[in-house]
Amino acid sequence: MPQEGQPAPDFQGQMVYAGQIRAIKLSDYKGYKLVLYFYPKDDTPGCTREACAFRDGFRQFKDAGVYILGCSVDSAQSHAAFIRKYNLPFPLLLDPDKKIATAYGAANGIPILGLNRRITFVIDEQGKIVKVYPHVDPAANPGEILKAYASKPRPTPSPMPTAAPAVTPAAKHHAAPQDEDSDSE
Repeated sequence: MPQEGQPAPDFQGQMVYAGQIRAIKLSDYKGYKLVLYFYPKDDTPGCTREACAFRDGFRQFKDAGVYILGCSVDSAQSHAAFIRKYNLPFPLLLDPDKKIATAYGAANGIPILGLNRRITFVIDEQGKIVKVYPHVDPAANPGEILKAYASKPRPTPSPMPTAAPAVTPAAKHHAAPQDEDSDSE
């Protein structure tokens, strides 16, 4: 598992956002603080509490310039339904081969089921891990992160003045999904 002070393991793949599958890579978030949280399974009690807690604090994260990505081994259809059911305003990474979870030490946290362990990383603007939360209380972790890393408001810049939902903050040809109002989803 990567440790605080180390570079965050690079990744590229796909994500689900607004019912669409889109390309994503860690370097798209260079210049932005990022919360990358791993969770076992969509639409289960603990995972739902955690996702909804991130959703409920979303405006504060956004105002502080902090982006959120969730990651599990679930399918695109499962992620899309989870996002829709709970009105999640942030993307969920697709990781069917567990490459991202393996790089971050989250793969097979529940070995008998092959599911990710619950762990959260805060990655700074230069791509360095500034905090690892290895023992996550799903309802409390988003609040802990808000208190520690989103206490000083900083507007998240919009890379492009378009209303289309987007992939990442750094992609100039997309509007950032987290620059959209969560109420508009």
